[in-house]
Amino acid sequence: MFDPVLLQTFLAVAETGSFTRAGAQLRLSQPTVSQHVRRLESACGRVLVDRDTRQVRLTDNGDAMAGFARSILAAHAAADAYFSGKAMRGRLRFGAADDFTMTQLPRILREFRQRHPQINLELTVGQSASLHRRLAAGQLDLIFIKQNPGAGEGVRVSTDQMVWMALDGIQLAPDEPVPLVSYQDPSMSRQMAIGALEKAGRTWRITCNTREVNGVLSAVRAGLGVAVFPRTLIPADLVKVTNRLGLPEIGDIDFTLIANPHAAAEPVDALSSAIMGRTLVH
Repeated sequence: MFDPVLLQTFLAVAETGSFTRAGAQLRLSQPTVSQHVRRLESACGRVLVDRDTRQVRLTDNGDAMAGFARSILAAHAAADAYFSGKAMRGRLRFGAADDFTMTQLPRILREFRQRHPQINLELTVGQSASLHRRLAAGQLDLIFIKQNPGAGEGVRVSTDQMVWMALDGIQLAPDEPVPLVSYQDPSMSRQMAIGALEKAGRTWRITCNTREVNGVLSAVRAGLGVAVFPRTLIPADLVKVTNRLGLPEIGDIDFTLIANPHAAAEPVDALSSAIMGRTLVH
């Protein structure tokens, strides 16, 4: 049986990539964090962390342990809530912008369901503008969307830079229209892309019109054009091309949680805290 305290410390190291940052997160000294990880390695008889590199990395056994640790800790929390009579119940209608599915959000939602099995979590994935309209209509309880910085609504989780993304090696002729891969209107990234190009005096043409992030990525991977995308969410096989292709700067965007004021506060606050407390992108 693995000590939950050791598992919690190990997960903090896994998620922050640092013994020092894990210690700060848990309010433990760095030597204590190292000791906890060594004790867990002794308990399982495997090396979990590669200490030979500058950045802390998990071994294959460490990756496996991280998965088990999340399940074990979630089960502990759910059992404690159930038998203490504190288990939250009810329905939580949550909406998330589709590009957030490429972050740690799916894992956060899985752990939330494990911790709160008596909450009926209903997930809607779509574009930010559509989710905002559904929230205003009372069809959703909480949404996690992209907004212009300083919009003043909701709680900002983080800020990211919107950049031009493309297949590595793509070339654009400066005197030809920019081939644009874009979401269908209404779309914030579409408006930002077209607005920036027109302000810079660049002509453009839509080469792919899609409703989903997978459509955007597929078209860009096929070399059909460039797209505006959050910098931290660019997949490993695609690259930022703003500077190399001489495309105009786009600007920043906020990742924001917005709650329905008429929704049950406890489940909304619990999921909001779970999202705010985790690093979404590695």
